Amino acid sequence: MTTTGDRGHSLFDGTGSRLLAAAEVAEVSDDTLERLRLPRSVLKVSIPLRMDDGSLRSVPGYRVRYDDTLGPTKGGVRFHPRVNVDEVQSLAFWMTFKCAALDLPFGGGKGGVTVDSKELSLHELERLARGYIDAIADFIGPDVDVPAPDMYTNAMVMGWMLDQFTTIRRAFTPAVVTGKPIPLGGSYGRETATADGAFHVLSELLPKLAEQGKAKAREDGPTVAIQGFGNAGAQLAELLAGDGYRVVGAADSRVSLYNPDGLDVARLRSEKSENGSLPEEAGERVDPEEFVKLDVDVLVPAALEDVITADNAEEIKARVVLEVANGPTAAEADAILAQQGVTVIPDILANAGGVTVSYFEWAQNKGGVRWTAEDVSERLRDRMVGESENIWELAEDRDVPLRTAAYAQGLERISAAVDATGSAEHYRMPR
Repeated sequence: MTTTGDRGHSLFDGTGSRLLAAAEVAEVSDDTLERLRLPRSVLKVSIPLRMDDGSLRSVPGYRVRYDDTLGPTKGGVRFHPRVNVDEVQSLAFWMTFKCAALDLPFGGGKGGVTVDSKELSLHELERLARGYIDAIADFIGPDVDVPAPDMYTNAMVMGWMLDQFTTIRRAFTPAVVTGKPIPLGGSYGRETATADGAFHVLSELLPKLAEQGKAKAREDGPTVAIQGFGNAGAQLAELLAGDGYRVVGAADSRVSLYNPDGLDVARLRSEKSENGSLPEEAGERVDPEEFVKLDVDVLVPAALEDVITADNAEEIKARVVLEVANGPTAAEADAILAQQGVTVIPDILANAGGVTVSYFEWAQNKGGVRWTAEDVSERLRDRMVGESENIWELAEDRDVPLRTAAYAQGLERISAAVDATGSAEHYRMPR
């Protein structure tokens, strides 16, 4: 697979290698692989942003619909200075397989705006969110493409986007975005869904790994380091600490901390919320480059892509890597980690709680109903546990890593849908 990005290292090239690995062990038609070779559509827009000082700034934005075989495309919108077309394509690709692996009626999409949102005032941020919808309104919709929050976007931003879409279409259409405020049709449980889902996945798979001698038994109180103490990382830290795990490492974009006796997660969350950064005196300062190399049982990358690469994979000491971020492990690092006996619980399973509850939100909007928080929580747990079991069994049956199994499960579901549209049986790849 190739990329239209301009970086020397292409995320999109790495995603292609994982697709091919899954195709080696999956029942998949040639038609399906050809359809997945390139994204369905790639939209690049220029957003005119009026700044508070009266000046005008043009900001680049993107929306990629990778594949819609299983339903309307679904995926977040991130506001970040590193956003480019290669990154958004890769994220849309991952979303395609994430939705398929979790058996959701969606294809994969993603969006982004190349901007440092931390430099914008609240009013500038609102104008940017509305301007983005102005630029892509003809390309989204409840049955076409459904945006959601991602990095540096949240329920407030989704509320602005819904309101702008409503203004353009002159009709209140809550299912056009997910992750909205509750009064606008948002779902209970959406803000904690990524962390809740990751917790359910780890709780399901860690005992299985312990039985095989690949991880520490749960009753021994495994140690955890969380790289990325944003919304999902901080919430997951609290869930794990409350369940007997010892959170010994925590890092955000400014501070990386380590305390072998365990960090005070409640304090970290409180001070992070109040001051925008982790308290430096809460533990020993660690070089950010060395943080992922901490000697812990479970490493949780919950920030940006490519934090584990071929350059540092040999120094990873954790026995389990739980990928809460999208694409935190470079494709070249997978084989190195496997050789060292490190089990990677892949992002398309580990962080799928967010899109799962987004699906619940979309379904509630489409049906004109509202589920209780308890109902959402129970449905999320059942989905995450059930699909974790399916992927584990597939990995065992076909003797492949969990990542390959997750992609293979999604690929077979996409292929079945492609074949149902008319692909002939003789197009199937021989096995």
